[in-house]
Amino acid sequence: MPDIDTCVPHSARIWNYWLGGKDNYEVDQEAGDAYREIAPQVVAMAQESRKYLIRAVTALAGELGVRQFLDIGIGLPANDNTHQVAQRIDPEAKVVYVDNDPVVLAHARALLHATPEGITESIEADLHDPEKILDEARGILEFNQPVALMLMGILGHIPDDQEAQAIVRHLHAALPSGSYFVHYDGSDTDPELAKAQQGYNDTGAVPYVLRSPEQIAAFYDGLNILEPGIVSCPLWRPAAGTAPERTDIYGGVARVP
Repeated sequence: MPDIDTCVPHSARIWNYWLGGKDNYEVDQEAGDAYREIAPQVVAMAQESRKYLIRAVTALAGELGVRQFLDIGIGLPANDNTHQVAQRIDPEAKVVYVDNDPVVLAHARALLHATPEGITESIEADLHDPEKILDEARGILEFNQPVALMLMGILGHIPDDQEAQAIVRHLHAALPSGSYFVHYDGSDTDPELAKAQQGYNDTGAVPYVLRSPEQIAAFYDGLNILEPGIVSCPLWRPAAGTAPERTDIYGGVARVP
């Protein structure tokens, strides 16, 4: 296991803490609690984002028939990770996880195992270098068949909006027709959330930038957005009989034409 810096809070460990996991330290718990004191909705946001991932992957692997997933910026393993959801539907599904954090990757390689029929691989690469991600992924996935590109809560770690948009366009351009883009990110629509995020960024941890709904929507330019559109994550195809409440995390699923 790589050396772990327990003096600076880590976004993946804080997210794990909010999700009720155990892969976090006192510094992460303190930062998570400080964030929650200002923006108490953040725990619901974390939990709802995981539920959204499950619903989106279920739709992709189920009704849409996708069998290949490229999940970039995975964070620490939690319940119902992408490969578990996809391979429950089709045990032969292929999932490639990408992260640039050696601790996250060590956890992924130790804990995220494929079905006997399927493939689950974790590769080390940085979102700032999308071509390296694609080069690595092409050795595992078949890019002549549809791929679901997943950027779940990761683009906020690219502070410059022009760079973030360029990265997304680069990745979209490599996907064959019939592929899908799955995404969510935090929005700047709640002043409490913005204040809490700034306080977190000021700790010296890797910063995360909240974007406007218009900036988030621009990530989907040129794609065919599935119903119900780019919405607050709890409102994306909620389970029947539920009454979800909106949060300030927005996302959607879109098809590559």
